[in-house]
Amino acid sequence: MKKLVLIATVILSSLGANAQQDAMFTHYSFNTLGVNPAYAGSRDALTVLALHRSQWVSFPGAPITQTVTAHMPIANDKMGVGLSFLHDKIGPTRNTGIYIDFAYRIRVGDKGKLAFGIKGGTSILASNVADLTTTEAGDQSFAQNVQSQFLPNFGAGIYYQLPRFYVGLSTPRLLENDFATNSTSGSVASEARHYFFIAGAMFDLTKDAKLQLKPTTFFKVTAGAPVELDVTALFYYNQKFWAGPMFRTGDAIGVLAGINFTPQFSLGYSFDWSYGLNTGKYNAGSHEIMLRYDFVFKDKKKILSPRYF
Repeated sequence: MKKLVLIATVILSSLGANAQQDAMFTHYSFNTLGVNPAYAGSRDALTVLALHRSQWVSFPGAPITQTVTAHMPIANDKMGVGLSFLHDKIGPTRNTGIYIDFAYRIRVGDKGKLAFGIKGGTSILASNVADLTTTEAGDQSFAQNVQSQFLPNFGAGIYYQLPRFYVGLSTPRLLENDFATNSTSGSVASEARHYFFIAGAMFDLTKDAKLQLKPTTFFKVTAGAPVELDVTALFYYNQKFWAGPMFRTGDAIGVLAGINFTPQFSLGYSFDWSYGLNTGKYNAGSHEIMLRYDFVFKDKKKILSPRYF
């Protein structure tokens, strides 16, 4: 229980200091819509993705996160629309977000597409700190729960894509909303604005393209927290199986693996182990499960073309 109290204290203090708040996913290269709204509709199908992450397993109050996204092209592929849902639980704190995404795409050259995206929605935050057992009886900092609050927000992004390359820049939430963490003490916490940069490519390692390499990277920048960099290198065999290592600066190393059961249906799993700040001593690593399905609703021939991103 002391660990739970410590977690709650860290959460509240970090929010006030504008530290990094966005949920992290090792499958970031699959969860692109959650990072950049301009990605909406880029797979030329109705794509539904679900992710579950259990972080720092065996540590009481550790983050547990689920997200579901759906997006598809409209208006003869010139536009894309999407829907994002996120539920993030850390100790006694719960954050639920629902956002709508919209992208406008233009052709650049014969194969390139440049998209501009916006997103809008709301987050609902609540924290049951009064349910915690504190080391000091009557501690007013934990005397009253944080009531659920709707925190409207909007964001924007830009995304450039070639058949074997992509790059994007985005800030999913522009507003830095304030909310009272405790009406008795009057303390205030706020959301932090995040800036994301993503990039990736696909290379053939053999002439018959049965063995391929997909390196990706993800930069995260926000005030009050170190710049964070994720690097992943996935090796694909016969466009069906994939596996590869990942590295997150100051935080974790791990591995991803997955399978394309069909050109439309994919399953992925990842495990990462914390090495930073001795956190690895107190947990059994982090696990993720990813499911993705492409519903081809207009041109069934397009499903035969590989979708690398």
